[in-house]
Amino acid sequence: MRAGLAAVFAAVVISGGVVLAEELLPYRIVSNVIPASLTGASGDATRGRTIVLNRAVGLCLLCHSGPFPEERFQGNLAPDLKGTGTRWSVEELRMRMVDSRQLNRDTIMPAYYALDGLNRVAPAYSGKPLLTAEQIEDVVAFLATLRD
Repeated sequence: MRAGLAAVFAAVVISGGVVLAEELLPYRIVSNVIPASLTGASGDATRGRTIVLNRAVGLCLLCHSGPFPEERFQGNLAPDLKGTGTRWSVEELRMRMVDSRQLNRDTIMPAYYALDGLNRVAPAYSGKPLLTAEQIEDVVAFLATLRD
């Protein structure tokens, strides 16, 4: 929700651990930030780095470049991730990851933790966010480590 609390539901999981649909955990937006962790815990920066660099999960490098010399073909459509942790607080990074449309309705950045107001959603992602709450916190923890 743009003004406040998101819907509260548990993930629907079938045997084998495959997530069919994951509805959102509650979160509050306060003055354009999400001040509290989605999971109630800090994320893991090492896992977050893996997500950011994974072209099949986070897809970050399709649009962003960053301090990743080992990665070829980094994007140039969005801001460089270098210095991200200097430019934005953890709370601001979380807001951008959850749903950057809250800050800029014309953004091309995906809403990684939203289910409402999305267009042309691939069938594989219908009814579930692009990243889980834990993955969001992991990416936020990693991005916070990227300092100038």
